Amino acid sequence: MYKRILVAIDGSETSEHAFDSALQLARENDAQLQPLYVVDNPLMAYDASGYDPTILRDAFVEEGQRLLADALARMKHENVAGTPRMVDVAPIGEDISERIRITADEFNADLLVLGTHGRRGFKRLFLGSVAERVVRSACCPVLLVPSRQTQTTHVESAKPGHADVAAAMYEMPR
Repeated sequence: MYKRILVAIDGSETSEHAFDSALQLARENDAQLQPLYVVDNPLMAYDASGYDPTILRDAFVEEGQRLLADALARMKHENVAGTPRMVDVAPIGEDISERIRITADEFNADLLVLGTHGRRGFKRLFLGSVAERVVRSACCPVLLVPSRQTQTTHVESAKPGHADVAAAMYEMPR
């Protein structure tokens, strides 16, 4: 059984489906849920006059606060324990997938839930690049929630003993 579930959220429709699945699993397993929003630090590839990267970062933080407040309200409504968390990607040498993995380790997650394609869209043929990198480096089962599939299928596939099937599930882009 899962007792500590981390779910990555980014405001995309797919991450909303992932959160729904994680919330249902947490409720059914009486597990602690940690919704996670990762702030990606914008890098400047060149010196642009008048460009202030803090404006973009502040927008990410504001969106994260809104998403995490919504997640917490839904968790309270469903009587699911847990605390949402916002983290920043380290400025040099770290990406979103690495920060998700590190945070899952810190949380001692026994299940990671994320959407196959988030804000960054369809960068890869089958899996989003962040989802793919998380699966490759995760030290616990990963439930990947595709963008167009019923929630029942996600949750049924994520029951203990079916993690390999859940991690392999994805939907071809149409």
